[in-house]
Amino acid sequence: MSSQPTKQPFQLRPYQSEAISAVITARRRGLHRMVIALPTGAGKTVIFSELARLAKRPVLVLAHRTELVQQAAEKLGRSIGDPSLVAVEQGAVTAAKGVKVVVASIRSLNEKRLHKLINNYDFGLIVYDECHHSAAEDNMRVLRSLGCFRVDWSGTLLGFTATTVRADGLGLDTVFEEVIYNQGLMQMIRDGFLSPLRGFRIATAADLTGVAPAGGDLNIEQLAEAVDITDRNALVARSIQELARDRRTIAFCVTVAHAKNLARSLNALGVPAGVVYGNLKTEDRVAVLERFRSGRIQVLANVGVLTEGFDDPGVSCIAMARPTRSEGLYTQCVGRGTRLFNGKKDCLVLDFVDLSDLSLMALPTLGGIPQDIDLEGEDLAEAAERFHQLMFDYPGFELEAGAITLGEIQERAAAFDPLSMEIDPEVFAISPNAWESLGSRGIALHFFQKKGDVGRGKLSIFEILRKGRGASKWHILLNGKKVAGFSKVEAAVEATDFEVAKLGRFAGQSAHSSAVWRRDPVPHKLKAQLEDARIRVPVENWGDAVRVLGVVGG
Repeated sequence: MSSQPTKQPFQLRPYQSEAISAVITARRRGLHRMVIALPTGAGKTVIFSELARLAKRPVLVLAHRTELVQQAAEKLGRSIGDPSLVAVEQGAVTAAKGVKVVVASIRSLNEKRLHKLINNYDFGLIVYDECHHSAAEDNMRVLRSLGCFRVDWSGTLLGFTATTVRADGLGLDTVFEEVIYNQGLMQMIRDGFLSPLRGFRIATAADLTGVAPAGGDLNIEQLAEAVDITDRNALVARSIQELARDRRTIAFCVTVAHAKNLARSLNALGVPAGVVYGNLKTEDRVAVLERFRSGRIQVLANVGVLTEGFDDPGVSCIAMARPTRSEGLYTQCVGRGTRLFNGKKDCLVLDFVDLSDLSLMALPTLGGIPQDIDLEGEDLAEAAERFHQLMFDYPGFELEAGAITLGEIQERAAAFDPLSMEIDPEVFAISPNAWESLGSRGIALHFFQKKGDVGRGKLSIFEILRKGRGASKWHILLNGKKVAGFSKVEAAVEATDFEVAKLGRFAGQSAHSSAVWRRDPVPHKLKAQLEDARIRVPVENWGDAVRVLGVVGG
């Protein structure tokens, strides 16, 4: 077999070229185990196909499921330009000697099989698809057998993943040395390489307060009991019928029973639905997926099967009937609908929001905005831009917990007055000083330490900030430096008042709410700070100025 690369049969996107360059650069720096993190639909197979085409030594691609193995082999054959150069190692199928790329099911690689592969091939590049699974012990066994952790190993282990977070908390750093290239979902949507995301928040009456956290997610048995109920399934089905309309939809469920019950509810409404799950016979799964791709089934209810490696760009709606705390899992689920496709304008995400004390994932989170925001079908990127602009225009404005729309945020922000922020009455009950609210962060007290500081405008500030839990929950800072910690804010206030008094009579008087300087005109320097902070409320004196700047300056 010739070691010369074949002619590149496809056009690389800019970020794909950057990722390939990052691999080459990292290898020259001496790295042997590296990760590329790209969202679903970014074309990672194109990247490792190009690397395989350029490789001088044989390449091994490791995947986890049958669909991923076959899918990768087919794409590699097309990308390299010669399918005969690619072989599969899985089940009863073994790779013949002399091919350039072997695509293997990692579960098939027992010690005997690994020994045979190692004897037949001197792999220079090992590609690990969905490498967030790599830290599991049996997968580590395979990597160790391939020599990836030997000091004298001359090869490269390249992992690809859409999420660098594992549900069990094990980090990729137990396997890999460095994430050498990373592109975020929102950036790729903005650049036009993935479909825009729109979202609806649908509140349900299901109660998750009794569902315990488990690892990085939720207890599956308790979760299934809470959400697999007739009324909720009916609500999910009606929402898909009304909001998804003719969109080909993937619904993510908790258990097989949940998926079957949801499909039953959809079919009862006249929405054709099917079910796929891990233990479904291969021929049955192939048949269901074919019916889905051809449009004979509109909704595919699935359990843990289509979160990885499922490549159907025609999917344009994701129904998250399965609540999750895991950002990685949620991102993978939504990623099933982000691929570009002819005639496809965007992907609709339906978040079914249950009663819960836990922080659960929702579409707004992927855009870097609060999860409680109801997008009402708005484009996520546009909503994120609007939200961040509102926060820029109204510094100091803080959202309260609970469902809210962008329109409601705009109304509340416009009415926000930082001068009206209240202090806990207990603080006033124990202190004569002019404590100011810093919103949810804590409280502050401005004063002058010396008489000469007034003319120079040299204000000092004590801050009491909520920083943790227990005996040091409230931190006292003087001019930005921590001086003490207390479990209760009242104790922190008393201690601060005592410290101010110790500084002298003038300091104590200047800290008082009746201090003359607080009613003086705003100094020129503070006026400039108010302008920089884009304050929209009238500020009439020095005292008001420091109160407002304290709220917006955190």
